[in-house]
Amino acid sequence: AEAVRRLNLNHVVITSVNRDDLPDGGASQFGRCIEEVRKISPKTTIEVLIPDLCGNRQSLALILQASPEVLNHNTETVPRLYRRTRPQGDYRRSLELLQRSRQLSPSLYTKSGIMVGLGEPDEEVRQVMQDLRTVDCDILTIGQYLQPSQKHLGVEAFIPPSQFEAWREFGESLGFLQVVASPLTRS
Repeated sequence: AEAVRRLNLNHVVITSVNRDDLPDGGASQFGRCIEEVRKISPKTTIEVLIPDLCGNRQSLALILQASPEVLNHNTETVPRLYRRTRPQGDYRRSLELLQRSRQLSPSLYTKSGIMVGLGEPDEEVRQVMQDLRTVDCDILTIGQYLQPSQKHLGVEAFIPPSQFEAWREFGESLGFLQVVASPLTRS
């Protein structure tokens, strides 16, 4: 909160590493951070980028009680690649988290992001986009996966900018409020 005040931020994204080691998945910490930012910088809009909280509904409700303007949870990839890219994640659980967020807080903007370049064909990306709209996700980011180290999965394909533009247009036709899609887009 003090950093937000010092930097005079209009918008802040609060995120963390995954905290599956905590009973609430880190939800109480997200809530406290939101509350402290509100006290010190009440005009700053707040986005939280959260893990799936292992499907814990009470943890999600705790975060939403603090009233962030945007709840972001990255879907990350297509369902077929989940086991390889997110072995502890669950595609349906991610969609449920976004849907439940909307149900608990109807005025909230929901946001998700995916990375491409791991061998997913166009039709799988489009299906994820449709799935996200089915749960009323508002904002979508699509970016090129870049291998952070030799220990991580390799890049299977570098996607041309024209394909990102096609996905942006498709997303807008589905009704997303905003689609940001380019090789360097990050959530």
